[in-house]
Amino acid sequence: MAEKKTVDRKALIVEAAAKSFTMFGYKATTMELVAKLAGVGKGTIYTFFATKEELFGEIIRRLTSEMRAVVVGRIVENRSFFDNLTDVMYGVLQFRETHELVVKLTQEEREVGTSAVSEGLGALEDAVIGFIEREIRAAQQKGELRDVNPSITAFMMIRVYLALAAEWSRRHAPLSKDEVAEQLTGLFQHGICAKG
Repeated sequence: MAEKKTVDRKALIVEAAAKSFTMFGYKATTMELVAKLAGVGKGTIYTFFATKEELFGEIIRRLTSEMRAVVVGRIVENRSFFDNLTDVMYGVLQFRETHELVVKLTQEEREVGTSAVSEGLGALEDAVIGFIEREIRAAQQKGELRDVNPSITAFMMIRVYLALAAEWSRRHAPLSKDEVAEQLTGLFQHGICAKG
């Protein structure tokens, strides 16, 4: 019975921390605030997490798991690499734009430049790049892709997709999901050299 209370308290703390980071950002969240939101004493938090950074690390691990589920859920076994890639990228973009905590952390990184937030968002991006890298390797083994560096290619693919989907519209008319997919596929599948 005591074990159940311990698990429940830890879950309350993590939930309260996620709520606080979402509402106030990383920099403004304190252990006192998390304790108040969780309805526990500050000392109880330290039973599970030695520092705010450690607690934030747990939140990032959970976010990574959520994003991984989005990515894996968009892979269709017999679909082409590029069809899966563009669908995965769209899912990642939606996750980044609609998950309240990710939106708040992205805003804090842009406006304040908090290093812990930059590292946390970097861990999320690394997880996506790692997944795409594995898909590139699988596509290479199937003969769908030529022998390119999977790490560099995955990094370039996610950067190009996010630039087209999110940054292009700052100065130009926004591209539709299909237009972004067409541009990404055209660039990586066919290149930019004239045929002949």
